[in-house]
Amino acid sequence: MQSKARTPEQYLSELTEDRKEVIGRLRQIILDNIPEGFEECMNYGMLGYVVPHSLYPDGYHCDPKLPLPFINLASQKNHIGFYHMGIYSDPELLEWFQDEYKKQVSTKLDMGKSCIRFKNPKNIPFDLLGELVSKITVDQWIDTYEKAIKNR
Repeated sequence: MQSKARTPEQYLSELTEDRKEVIGRLRQIILDNIPEGFEECMNYGMLGYVVPHSLYPDGYHCDPKLPLPFINLASQKNHIGFYHMGIYSDPELLEWFQDEYKKQVSTKLDMGKSCIRFKNPKNIPFDLLGELVSKITVDQWIDTYEKAIKNR
């Protein structure tokens, strides 16, 4: 589900109360832990955390007018989606996350390539997600992204 909200605040205001609380908490975890240089915006109808054009003028290869995406957060119909491009592109980070998740959460990890799906908000490992958010700097993300794109 893509929102037509133009700001993160508008996005949050349009959510149901239960989702507003959880998405708001996840948003704050991201803002508290994301390395300097990333910016919050609306991206693909979700809360987005991106490398701005001021730091990476090339933008996203799929649409260079857009900033380089890193993390997205969305209230989907049947789950809360936490999209982290770092776990998609860095096998060591993915393995670390999967191992830590098993140690901290009793339910099975529901995950796609970059999307971690949470159907039950009670099973969200907020501190683990905060740690995940903090693990890649803007420069590291740009380097990883460029290596992946140039190797295509």
